Amino acid sequence: MEDEPHGVHDFVYDPRNANVLISVNGELKHRDEATVSVFDSGYLLGDGVWEGLRVKNGGVAFLDEHLKRLYAGAKTIDMDIGLSKEDLTQRLFDCLKAQDMNDGVHIRLMVTRGIKKTPYQGPRFTITKPTIVIIPEYKAPVPEVIEKGLSLFTVHIRRTGPAEQDQKLNSHSKLNCILACIQADKAGADEGLMLDADGFVATCNSTHFFIVRDGEVWTSPPDYCLGGITRGNIIRVCEEAGITVREKRFSLFDVYSADEAFVTGTFAGVTPVREVDGRTIEHVGGPMAKRITGLYQDLVARSLTPIK
Repeated sequence: MEDEPHGVHDFVYDPRNANVLISVNGELKHRDEATVSVFDSGYLLGDGVWEGLRVKNGGVAFLDEHLKRLYAGAKTIDMDIGLSKEDLTQRLFDCLKAQDMNDGVHIRLMVTRGIKKTPYQGPRFTITKPTIVIIPEYKAPVPEVIEKGLSLFTVHIRRTGPAEQDQKLNSHSKLNCILACIQADKAGADEGLMLDADGFVATCNSTHFFIVRDGEVWTSPPDYCLGGITRGNIIRVCEEAGITVREKRFSLFDVYSADEAFVTGTFAGVTPVREVDGRTIEHVGGPMAKRITGLYQDLVARSLTPIK
């Protein structure tokens, strides 16, 4: 019997998570008691924006970049978060300090438009301030997943462009990614590889995708993918280290014959890919991926905003 798929977001079980406190509009509640209204915009419509953040060695990685993306997303959907970046940062820190959570933590920071007086999409039916939820959990990637590498399956669900729903918007509405994830699961793969409207490689359903060819690192242009914080920082460390990195369109032809492939994301950083659509990638966790992983980890260490 074949192994069950293990995606890049699988994590090592940690019993401490059973009693974490969740911040719901500034109030700390045990995870079993942390709830939002059934009339909340996020529940009714997926109307909101969110960020995933990492805590390491007493600080939050790339905090300014994440908050910049969060507030840009909120402005895009014409939503006033109701807190300044400084006040939201302090609320985040207060949640962490109350539980002495300072290392090995992953945070989901979510902001929805708030509670509605009736189930309808119009923002004018919202009767409260935005709902702000902060979920911190102790999470570490499964080592075996990193060592073995991921299997990807190219799904038929396409990434939309700005004319449909701009992928730069990190919204709660992720149904296209969920459908891609389901198709990959059904195919026995760990993650879905998604194409753009013209059939070029765009990104994965929950991570960004890179290939290595002839000593160069390639990733898709940002037109059909989220403006990933980790993606941008991988490009940055490559440029700083003199590694040729290209944001360019490429097809599955280039993927199947790549020397290396890997995905990136806030949770696991850099994760190798071992196969795509049954085609074996030549070097899994090869020299380029290892070098970039080291460069990225150094950058993370320099990026930390101390919890205070």
